[in-house]
Amino acid sequence: MKRSRYGNIQKHVLDGVVLDSKAEMNRFAYLKLALKAKQIESLEVHPRIPIIIKGVAIKMRSAGYPNGRQVTYVADFKYYDKHAGRWVLEDVKMASGHRTEVYKLKKALVEAMGITITEV
Repeated sequence: MKRSRYGNIQKHVLDGVVLDSKAEMNRFAYLKLALKAKQIESLEVHPRIPIIIKGVAIKMRSAGYPNGRQVTYVADFKYYDKHAGRWVLEDVKMASGHRTEVYKLKKALVEAMGITITEV
């Protein structure tokens, strides 16, 4: 398989779901067990969160999108944690993993919307 810019082997597949890293694949396997055990529900893989600040959709203009394209944050997982009684938005990150400037900016914008991103 082809290696990405950060050295991970790109694209892993588990039960027909394409995942970006081995760590993400392992987390997905764990969440599937939690889903089966009814600890969580409504598991989503790679949910897209449109970034909207004070009712204004944030758009990025470019040559291909002169009117702008909606900026979104793509998390790794979203699910309802029945024990905690809340929705969880997760991004799988290695403790020593590199966080790009784009990731840090989008995370800050999503958190400004009142949504917490849990890094695991």
